[in-house]
Order: sequence, then structure tokens, then C-alpha cells
Amino acid sequence: MHRSSKHKVLGGVCGGIAEQLGWSPTLVRVLWLIASLLPVVGWVLYVVLWIVLPLR
Repeated sequence: MHRSSKHKVLGGVCGGIAEQLGWSPTLVRVLWLIASLLPVVGWVLYVVLWIVLPLR
């Protein structure tokens, strides 16, 4: 798994997940937005993945 440099809005995490799964980056961003409504899960996980995942 990696961060996307092509489908990047903030850190490229959602774009990288979308590329890995073969999904639309917009769909992954919408799902991430829904997940981030849960306490702590969305934003903390995004920041952790942004730091841990290498840029493609």
C-alpha cells in the first residue's frame, strides 16, 4: 500500500487506498468522511497512514 502522488488532495492516503483497491478516489474519500464522523477513528488513522505509507 502507498500514498498516491496522482490522486492527491491532502496527503494522498485516500488516493493510494483507491488505487490499491481499484476504486474511485472520490468513493474512498466519501467513505473516509463517513468514517471520520466516528470519534477519533477517521482523523487519527488518516494522520498515522499519512506518516507511515510511502509515497508512490
